[in-house]
Amino acid sequence: MDLQDGIETSESRFAAYVETLASVLGHADRVAPLKAYCTGLLLPRERKSVEPMAARVEPGRVQAAHQSLHHFVAKADWSDDAVLSRVREQVLPALERQGQIRAWIVDDTGFPKKGKHSVGVARQYCGQLGKQDNCQVAVSLSVATEQASLPIAYQLYLPESWANDPDRRAKTGVPENVVFRTKPEIALAQIRAALEAGVSRGVVLADAGYGNDTAFRTGLTKVGLTYVVGVQSSIRLWSPGTQPLPPKPWSGRGRPPSRVRRQAEHAPVSAKELAQALPEDAWHMVTWREGSKASLASRFAAVRVRPAHRDYWRSVPHAEEWFLIEWPDGEVEPTKYWLSTLPGKTRLADLVDQAKMRWRIERDYQELKQGCCHIDFGLTV
Repeated sequence: MDLQDGIETSESRFAAYVETLASVLGHADRVAPLKAYCTGLLLPRERKSVEPMAARVEPGRVQAAHQSLHHFVAKADWSDDAVLSRVREQVLPALERQGQIRAWIVDDTGFPKKGKHSVGVARQYCGQLGKQDNCQVAVSLSVATEQASLPIAYQLYLPESWANDPDRRAKTGVPENVVFRTKPEIALAQIRAALEAGVSRGVVLADAGYGNDTAFRTGLTKVGLTYVVGVQSSIRLWSPGTQPLPPKPWSGRGRPPSRVRRQAEHAPVSAKELAQALPEDAWHMVTWREGSKASLASRFAAVRVRPAHRDYWRSVPHAEEWFLIEWPDGEVEPTKYWLSTLPGKTRLADLVDQAKMRWRIERDYQELKQGCCHIDFGLTV
Protein backbone atom coordinates (compact mmCIF):
# COMPACT_ATOMS: atom_id res chain seq x y z
CA MET A 1 0.00 0.00 0.00
CA ASP A 2 1.45 3.41 -0.98
CA LEU A 3 1.01 6.61 1.02
CA GLN A 4 -2.01 7.80 -0.98
CA ASP A 5 -3.79 4.48 -0.45
CA GLY A 6 -3.10 4.76 3.26
CA ILE A 7 -4.55 8.28 3.40
CA GLU A 8 -7.67 7.23 1.52
CA THR A 9 -8.11 4.22 3.78
CA SER A 10 -7.78 6.37 6.91
CA GLU A 11 -10.24 8.91 5.55
CA SER A 12 -12.80 6.25 4.68
CA ARG A 13 -12.45 4.62 8.11
CA PHE A 14 -12.84 7.99 9.81
CA ALA A 15 -15.93 8.79 7.74
CA ALA A 16 -17.48 5.41 8.54
CA TYR A 17 -16.75 5.87 12.25
CA VAL A 18 -18.37 9.31 12.33
CA GLU A 19 -21.41 7.95 10.45
CA THR A 20 -21.77 5.31 13.14
CA LEU A 21 -21.66 7.94 15.89
CA ALA A 22 -24.11 10.13 13.99
CA SER A 23 -26.70 7.35 14.04
CA VAL A 24 -27.49 8.13 17.72
CA LEU A 25 -27.75 11.92 17.36
CA GLY A 26 -31.43 11.94 16.45
CA HIS A 27 -31.40 14.29 13.44
CA ALA A 28 -29.64 14.05 10.07
CA ASP A 29 -28.69 17.75 10.17
CA ARG A 30 -26.30 16.99 13.04
CA VAL A 31 -24.10 14.68 10.97
CA ALA A 32 -22.17 17.48 9.23
CA PRO A 33 -21.34 19.45 12.40
CA LEU A 34 -20.36 16.21 14.17
CA LYS A 35 -17.93 15.38 11.37
CA ALA A 36 -16.58 18.94 11.41
CA TYR A 37 -16.16 18.83 15.19
CA CYS A 38 -14.38 15.45 15.17
CA THR A 39 -12.16 16.66 12.32
CA GLY A 40 -11.31 19.81 14.26
CA LEU A 41 -10.30 17.77 17.30
CA LEU A 42 -7.83 15.81 15.19
CA LEU A 43 -6.23 18.77 13.44
CA PRO A 44 -2.78 19.86 14.73
CA ARG A 45 -3.72 22.99 16.66
CA GLU A 46 -3.42 23.56 20.40
CA ARG A 47 -6.69 25.37 21.13
CA LYS A 48 -9.77 23.25 20.41
CA SER A 49 -12.64 25.69 21.06
CA VAL A 50 -15.23 26.01 18.30
CA GLU A 51 -14.14 29.31 16.72
CA PRO A 52 -10.56 28.32 15.77
CA MET A 53 -11.83 24.84 14.85
CA ALA A 54 -14.34 26.38 12.43
CA ALA A 55 -11.60 28.47 10.84
CA ARG A 56 -9.50 25.37 10.26
CA VAL A 57 -12.28 23.08 9.06
CA GLU A 58 -14.11 25.51 6.77
CA PRO A 59 -11.88 28.55 6.12
CA GLY A 60 -14.21 29.79 3.36
CA ARG A 61 -17.25 30.15 5.64
CA VAL A 62 -15.88 30.64 9.12
CA GLN A 63 -18.85 32.51 10.61
CA ALA A 64 -21.47 30.03 9.40
CA ALA A 65 -19.29 27.07 10.45
CA HIS A 66 -18.75 28.65 13.86
CA GLN A 67 -22.49 29.09 14.38
CA SER A 68 -23.16 25.52 13.29
CA LEU A 69 -20.49 24.06 15.59
CA HIS A 70 -21.54 26.22 18.52
CA HIS A 71 -25.16 25.18 18.14
CA PHE A 72 -24.16 21.52 17.89
CA VAL A 73 -21.96 21.61 20.99
CA ALA A 74 -23.88 24.04 23.21
CA LYS A 75 -27.53 23.92 22.18
CA ALA A 76 -28.47 20.79 20.22
CA ASP A 77 -30.38 18.14 22.14
CA TRP A 78 -28.31 14.97 21.86
CA SER A 79 -27.08 12.49 24.45
CA ASP A 80 -23.38 12.24 25.22
CA ASP A 81 -24.13 8.95 27.01
CA ALA A 82 -25.59 7.53 23.79
CA VAL A 83 -22.52 8.62 21.81
CA LEU A 84 -20.15 7.10 24.37
CA SER A 85 -22.17 3.87 24.32
CA ARG A 86 -21.80 3.72 20.55
CA VAL A 87 -18.06 4.38 20.87
CA ARG A 88 -17.83 1.51 23.35
CA GLU A 89 -19.75 -0.81 21.00
CA GLN A 90 -17.37 0.02 18.17
CA VAL A 91 -14.03 0.10 19.97
CA LEU A 92 -14.27 -2.35 22.87
CA PRO A 93 -14.40 -5.52 20.71
CA ALA A 94 -11.23 -4.43 18.91
CA LEU A 95 -9.58 -3.66 22.24
CA GLU A 96 -10.49 -7.07 23.68
CA ARG A 97 -9.10 -8.87 20.64
CA GLN A 98 -5.67 -7.63 21.77
CA GLY A 99 -6.09 -8.88 25.33
CA GLN A 100 -8.55 -9.21 28.19
CA ILE A 101 -9.77 -6.25 30.24
CA ARG A 102 -7.59 -6.05 33.33
CA ALA A 103 -8.72 -2.85 34.98
CA TRP A 104 -11.50 -0.31 35.32
CA ILE A 105 -9.72 2.96 35.98
CA VAL A 106 -11.49 5.84 37.71
CA ASP A 107 -9.89 9.22 37.22
CA ASP A 108 -10.65 12.90 36.87
CA THR A 109 -9.06 15.42 34.61
CA GLY A 110 -9.00 19.21 34.86
CA PHE A 111 -9.37 21.82 32.15
CA PRO A 112 -7.78 25.16 33.11
CA LYS A 113 -10.04 28.14 32.43
CA LYS A 114 -9.31 31.88 32.50
CA GLY A 115 -12.96 32.95 32.77
CA LYS A 116 -15.64 32.06 35.30
CA HIS A 117 -18.66 31.46 33.09
CA SER A 118 -18.18 27.96 31.67
CA VAL A 119 -20.37 25.42 33.46
CA GLY A 120 -18.70 23.97 36.56
CA VAL A 121 -15.71 26.31 36.56
CA ALA A 122 -14.43 26.93 40.07
CA ARG A 123 -11.19 27.19 41.96
CA GLN A 124 -10.39 23.52 42.54
CA TYR A 125 -7.53 21.06 42.14
CA CYS A 126 -6.40 20.74 38.52
CA GLY A 127 -4.22 17.70 37.79
CA GLN A 128 -2.96 19.25 34.57
CA LEU A 129 -1.51 22.16 36.57
CA GLY A 130 -0.73 20.17 39.72
CA LYS A 131 -2.36 22.77 41.98
CA GLN A 132 -5.60 24.56 42.89
CA ASP A 133 -6.71 26.89 40.12
CA ASN A 134 -9.65 28.02 38.03
CA CYS A 135 -10.78 24.99 36.04
CA GLN A 136 -13.47 22.51 35.09
CA VAL A 137 -13.15 18.89 36.23
CA ALA A 138 -14.60 15.78 34.60
CA VAL A 139 -14.85 12.31 36.17
CA SER A 140 -14.15 9.40 33.85
CA LEU A 141 -14.25 5.62 33.86
CA SER A 142 -11.93 3.80 31.47
CA VAL A 143 -11.35 0.12 30.78
CA ALA A 144 -7.79 -1.01 30.17
CA THR A 145 -5.89 -3.95 28.75
CA GLU A 146 -2.13 -4.33 28.79
CA GLN A 147 -2.01 -2.53 25.44
CA ALA A 148 -4.53 0.31 25.60
CA SER A 149 -7.39 2.01 27.44
CA LEU A 150 -10.81 3.31 26.43
CA PRO A 151 -12.93 5.91 28.27
CA ILE A 152 -16.47 4.52 28.53
CA ALA A 153 -18.01 7.18 30.80
CA TYR A 154 -17.28 10.87 31.17
CA GLN A 155 -19.16 13.42 33.27
CA LEU A 156 -18.59 17.03 34.22
CA TYR A 157 -18.31 17.55 37.98
CA LEU A 158 -20.65 20.33 39.13
CA PRO A 159 -19.34 21.94 42.34
CA GLU A 160 -21.84 22.86 45.07
CA SER A 161 -21.30 26.56 44.31
CA TRP A 162 -22.76 25.87 40.86
CA ALA A 163 -25.33 23.26 41.80
CA ASN A 164 -26.91 25.59 44.37
CA ASP A 165 -26.87 28.75 42.22
CA PRO A 166 -30.21 29.00 40.35
CA ASP A 167 -29.15 32.06 38.34
CA ARG A 168 -26.04 30.48 36.87
CA ARG A 169 -27.92 27.23 36.25
CA ALA A 170 -30.63 29.07 34.35
CA LYS A 171 -28.20 31.16 32.27
CA THR A 172 -26.19 28.12 31.17
CA GLY A 173 -29.06 25.66 30.82
CA VAL A 174 -28.01 23.16 33.48
CA PRO A 175 -30.84 20.56 33.53
CA GLU A 176 -32.99 20.40 36.67
CA ASN A 177 -32.12 16.74 37.25
CA VAL A 178 -28.40 17.55 37.48
CA VAL A 179 -27.69 17.95 41.20
CA PHE A 180 -24.55 18.06 43.28
CA ARG A 181 -22.79 14.73 43.62
CA THR A 182 -19.30 14.07 44.92
CA LYS A 183 -16.73 12.69 42.52
CA PRO A 184 -16.83 9.23 44.18
CA GLU A 185 -20.64 9.24 43.85
CA ILE A 186 -20.34 10.08 40.15
CA ALA A 187 -17.77 7.32 39.68
CA LEU A 188 -19.95 4.73 41.43
CA ALA A 189 -22.89 5.63 39.18
CA GLN A 190 -20.65 5.21 36.11
CA ILE A 191 -19.48 1.83 37.38
CA ARG A 192 -23.02 0.59 38.01
CA ALA A 193 -24.04 1.68 34.50
CA ALA A 194 -21.07 -0.18 33.00
CA LEU A 195 -22.05 -3.35 34.87
CA GLU A 196 -25.63 -3.04 33.62
CA ALA A 197 -24.30 -2.62 30.07
CA GLY A 198 -22.37 -5.90 30.37
CA VAL A 199 -18.86 -4.45 30.10
CA SER A 200 -16.20 -7.09 30.85
CA ARG A 201 -15.13 -6.76 34.47
CA GLY A 202 -11.75 -5.63 35.70
CA VAL A 203 -10.12 -4.64 38.98
CA VAL A 204 -11.12 -1.07 39.88
CA LEU A 205 -8.18 1.32 40.22
CA ALA A 206 -8.40 4.85 41.60
CA ASP A 207 -6.28 7.40 43.42
CA ALA A 208 -6.70 8.52 47.01
CA GLY A 209 -9.31 11.10 46.07
CA TYR A 210 -11.64 8.13 45.61
CA GLY A 211 -10.01 5.39 47.67
CA ASN A 212 -10.13 7.35 50.90
CA ASP A 213 -13.93 7.44 50.59
CA THR A 214 -15.25 4.47 52.59
CA ALA A 215 -18.65 4.61 50.85
CA PHE A 216 -16.91 4.33 47.48
CA ARG A 217 -14.94 1.25 48.52
CA THR A 218 -18.00 -0.32 50.13
CA GLY A 219 -20.03 0.36 47.00
CA LEU A 220 -17.50 -1.47 44.86
CA THR A 221 -17.65 -4.51 47.13
CA LYS A 222 -21.46 -4.48 47.09
CA VAL A 223 -21.52 -4.75 43.29
CA GLY A 224 -18.97 -7.57 43.34
CA LEU A 225 -15.88 -5.72 42.10
CA THR A 226 -12.41 -5.99 43.58
CA TYR A 227 -10.21 -2.92 43.82
CA VAL A 228 -6.74 -1.51 44.36
CA VAL A 229 -7.23 2.12 45.39
CA GLY A 230 -4.94 4.77 46.77
CA VAL A 231 -5.50 6.05 50.31
CA GLN A 232 -4.05 8.92 52.30
CA SER A 233 -1.41 8.46 54.97
CA SER A 234 -3.89 9.59 57.63
CA ILE A 235 -6.47 6.84 57.09
CA ARG A 236 -6.95 4.72 60.23
CA LEU A 237 -6.26 0.99 60.12
CA TRP A 238 -6.03 -1.92 62.54
CA SER A 239 -2.52 -3.34 62.55
CA PRO A 240 -2.03 -6.91 61.25
CA GLY A 241 -3.56 -9.44 63.64
CA THR A 242 -5.61 -6.85 65.54
CA GLN A 243 -9.23 -5.77 65.34
CA PRO A 244 -11.82 -3.96 67.49
CA LEU A 245 -12.79 -5.43 70.83
CA PRO A 246 -16.06 -7.37 70.90
CA PRO A 247 -19.20 -5.73 72.32
CA LYS A 248 -19.33 -5.29 76.09
CA PRO A 249 -20.66 -8.31 78.02
CA TRP A 250 -24.36 -8.03 78.67
CA SER A 251 -25.23 -7.08 82.24
CA GLY A 252 -28.59 -8.84 82.00
CA ARG A 253 -30.56 -5.60 81.91
CA GLY A 254 -31.67 -3.58 78.91
CA ARG A 255 -30.72 -4.30 75.32
CA PRO A 256 -27.56 -6.41 74.88
CA PRO A 257 -24.58 -4.34 73.64
CA SER A 258 -23.95 -4.92 69.91
CA ARG A 259 -21.19 -2.53 68.86
CA VAL A 260 -17.50 -3.33 68.70
CA ARG A 261 -15.20 -1.25 70.88
CA ARG A 262 -11.91 0.57 71.13
CA GLN A 263 -9.85 1.51 74.17
CA ALA A 264 -6.98 3.90 74.71
CA GLU A 265 -4.49 1.02 74.64
CA HIS A 266 -6.37 -0.83 71.89
CA ALA A 267 -7.01 1.47 68.96
CA PRO A 268 -6.29 1.75 65.23
CA VAL A 269 -3.30 3.69 63.91
CA SER A 270 -2.70 5.84 60.84
CA ALA A 271 -1.49 4.25 57.61
CA LYS A 272 1.78 6.13 57.95
CA GLU A 273 2.35 4.94 61.53
CA LEU A 274 1.58 1.35 60.57
CA ALA A 275 3.96 1.46 57.58
CA GLN A 276 6.81 2.95 59.59
CA ALA A 277 6.41 0.28 62.27
CA LEU A 278 6.84 -2.64 59.86
CA PRO A 279 10.07 -4.65 60.28
CA GLU A 280 12.85 -4.32 57.73
CA ASP A 281 12.24 -7.80 56.35
CA ALA A 282 8.71 -6.79 55.33
CA TRP A 283 10.13 -4.62 52.53
CA HIS A 284 11.07 -5.96 49.10
CA MET A 285 12.30 -4.48 45.83
CA VAL A 286 9.71 -5.03 43.08
CA THR A 287 10.02 -4.24 39.37
CA TRP A 288 6.65 -3.62 37.72
CA ARG A 289 7.45 -2.63 34.12
CA GLU A 290 10.07 -1.43 31.69
CA GLY A 291 10.35 2.34 31.46
CA SER A 292 11.63 4.34 28.49
CA LYS A 293 15.17 4.32 29.88
CA ALA A 294 15.27 1.63 32.56
CA SER A 295 13.17 -0.82 34.54
CA LEU A 296 10.80 0.80 37.01
CA ALA A 297 11.36 -0.60 40.49
CA SER A 298 10.85 0.45 44.08
CA ARG A 299 10.57 -0.90 47.62
CA PHE A 300 7.17 -2.25 48.73
CA ALA A 301 5.50 -4.02 51.63
CA ALA A 302 2.02 -5.54 51.88
CA VAL A 303 0.17 -6.74 54.98
CA ARG A 304 -3.39 -7.78 55.82
CA VAL A 305 -5.30 -5.16 57.82
CA ARG A 306 -8.82 -4.06 58.69
CA PRO A 307 -10.02 -0.52 57.88
CA ALA A 308 -11.23 1.27 60.99
CA HIS A 309 -13.52 3.99 59.62
CA ARG A 310 -16.38 4.43 62.11
CA ASP A 311 -16.34 0.76 63.02
CA TYR A 312 -17.46 1.75 66.53
CA TRP A 313 -20.95 2.00 65.00
CA ARG A 314 -20.74 -1.54 63.66
CA SER A 315 -21.57 -4.89 65.22
CA VAL A 316 -18.69 -6.63 63.39
CA PRO A 317 -15.29 -5.34 62.22
CA HIS A 318 -14.61 -4.43 58.62
CA ALA A 319 -13.30 -7.35 56.55
CA GLU A 320 -9.58 -7.85 56.13
CA GLU A 321 -7.92 -6.52 52.99
CA TRP A 322 -4.47 -5.78 51.65
CA PHE A 323 -2.56 -2.69 52.73
CA LEU A 324 0.15 -1.98 50.14
CA ILE A 325 2.87 0.61 50.74
CA GLU A 326 5.62 2.06 48.57
CA TRP A 327 8.70 3.42 50.33
CA PRO A 328 11.45 4.12 47.80
CA ASP A 329 15.07 3.93 48.85
CA GLY A 330 16.33 7.34 49.86
CA GLU A 331 12.94 8.67 50.92
CA VAL A 332 12.46 9.61 54.58
CA GLU A 333 8.94 8.15 54.68
CA PRO A 334 6.54 6.11 52.51
CA THR A 335 5.28 7.88 49.40
CA LYS A 336 2.15 5.90 48.43
CA TYR A 337 -0.48 3.76 50.14
CA TRP A 338 -3.21 1.50 48.76
CA LEU A 339 -6.03 -0.71 50.05
CA SER A 340 -7.03 -3.75 48.01
CA THR A 341 -9.62 -6.51 48.10
CA LEU A 342 -7.61 -8.80 45.84
CA PRO A 343 -7.52 -12.37 47.22
CA GLY A 344 -5.53 -13.04 50.37
CA LYS A 345 -3.06 -15.29 48.52
CA THR A 346 -2.12 -12.58 45.97
CA ARG A 347 1.66 -12.21 45.59
CA LEU A 348 3.31 -8.88 46.35
CA ALA A 349 4.51 -8.54 42.76
CA ASP A 350 0.96 -9.00 41.47
CA LEU A 351 -0.40 -6.41 43.91
CA VAL A 352 2.19 -3.91 42.74
CA ASP A 353 1.59 -4.72 39.07
CA GLN A 354 -2.14 -4.12 39.44
CA ALA A 355 -1.74 -0.92 41.47
CA LYS A 356 0.75 0.52 39.01
CA MET A 357 -1.52 -0.14 36.05
CA ARG A 358 -2.98 3.30 36.68
CA TRP A 359 0.04 4.61 34.77
CA ARG A 360 -1.75 3.60 31.57
CA ILE A 361 -4.56 6.11 32.00
CA GLU A 362 -2.10 8.81 33.02
CA ARG A 363 -0.04 8.14 29.90
CA ASP A 364 -3.09 7.94 27.66
CA TYR A 365 -4.47 11.20 29.08
CA GLN A 366 -1.12 12.87 28.47
CA GLU A 367 -1.12 11.71 24.84
CA LEU A 368 -4.74 12.87 24.50
CA LYS A 369 -3.93 16.31 25.89
CA GLN A 370 -0.98 16.65 23.55
CA GLY A 371 -3.03 15.64 20.53
CA CYS A 372 -6.74 16.40 20.98
CA CYS A 373 -7.10 18.46 24.09
CA HIS A 374 -7.63 22.01 25.28
CA ILE A 375 -11.26 21.31 24.36
CA ASP A 376 -13.81 23.96 25.28
CA PHE A 377 -15.74 21.68 27.62
CA GLY A 378 -19.21 22.73 28.66
CA LEU A 379 -21.55 25.63 28.04
CA THR A 380 -20.83 29.31 28.61
CA VAL A 381 -22.93 32.23 29.80
